[in-house]
Amino acid sequence: MPIIIPRDLPAFKILEKENIFVIDEKRATTQDIRALELAIVNLMPTKEKTETQLLRRIANTPLQVNVDLIQTKTHNSNNVSREHLDKFYISIEDVKNKKYDAMIITGAPVENLRFEDVDYWSEMIEIIEFARTNVYSTLFICWASQAALYHFYGIDKYELPNKVFGVFECEIDYKSAIVSGFDETFYIPHSRHTYCKLEDISKIKDLNIISSSKEVGLNIATSNDERFIFIAGHGEYDRDTLELEYLRDLERGLDIEIPINYYKNNKREDGIQVKWRAHNNLLFSNWLNYCVYQRTPYNIEEITEKNLG
Repeated sequence: MPIIIPRDLPAFKILEKENIFVIDEKRATTQDIRALELAIVNLMPTKEKTETQLLRRIANTPLQVNVDLIQTKTHNSNNVSREHLDKFYISIEDVKNKKYDAMIITGAPVENLRFEDVDYWSEMIEIIEFARTNVYSTLFICWASQAALYHFYGIDKYELPNKVFGVFECEIDYKSAIVSGFDETFYIPHSRHTYCKLEDISKIKDLNIISSSKEVGLNIATSNDERFIFIAGHGEYDRDTLELEYLRDLERGLDIEIPINYYKNNKREDGIQVKWRAHNNLLFSNWLNYCVYQRTPYNIEEITEKNLG
């Protein structure tokens, strides 16, 4: 939550430049407060695990948030019961006239396919266009970030020679509210076979590369107004998520190395070392606090279409 201090206090300008959460007394006394409206479009097959991971991050802020869970209608998930989906999930068609302060669109295990070959690609376009017109700020994760960069900005994805798999140290390349309070380097899990070229992203005037590394390439990018947040990794992952992926791939007979920088001393027998949780809790908190709560209109119906210019 913000601290309330006089605008003419010397510390105010310093903290504001550092993206510290401050508001002046006048704004505090006139500020209207309401619960945020958030939609989670869950494209992952392990829906219950993914929704728990994301809700855990969202609940780590003091903000009150109403959550809608959204699934695709044109793709059937075989890893979750129909009862669970019918009880807790709706489709984008059900909310086509609703406005949201925030939306999260997850990754999906379809990155080796051309976008147009994904069986729900038409619906995916409908979803991300809804995010542009009816949502104030959207967090696109992994494949969803690639899909949105492709649809909105024409940025294609490319196949990696080897899967990026593990926990990687990334640097801050550009100051942004989304990484306020971060150390200069931080860790985040990545698990993907494709990537977007940094040079392609840097050519787009509406985009800023916030974080990257030599090992993973793009880590975080945002639009200039931070209404679009693109996350190439998986800060929401639980302690054992990468291990379960590793064991699954071994069982399938795939040529897979152990996740890099994940086990202590890079030895599975030494156990998992979690080093991404604090920064990624902060990332979700920053997004909701700075990019959503402080900027979205009090009258949610006043949310307007995002300009791609």
